[in-house]
Amino acid sequence: MHHNQQHLLLGWSTLLIKFIQVLKQDVIIIIKEAEKILKYKDLTLEIQLMWNVKTKVVPVIIGATGTISKSFRKYVSNIPGKHEVKELQKTALLGTAHILRRVLMYV
Repeated sequence: MHHNQQHLLLGWSTLLIKFIQVLKQDVIIIIKEAEKILKYKDLTLEIQLMWNVKTKVVPVIIGATGTISKSFRKYVSNIPGKHEVKELQKTALLGTAHILRRVLMYV
């Protein structure tokens, strides 16, 4: 195998690993949304019965790197007020950076 072929193969394998990591993050976000909806289903039903009102669980899940699901904007639109998705993602990233800084200070 020539040097260029090895370099190309290494590049493709690195790209594939990164792609798999991104897919895993997307799947984790989708799973977390489903978990939150199921987790609060009983509470939703209880509130509906107690107060005779309509309720809806709105899962707002943002990954540590700012990853959001395809449904995120739809969910956020159900919350009253103005919400900028980029600002929410920025907040998540800043929180992650803060945690990393604190952890790495003690290493």
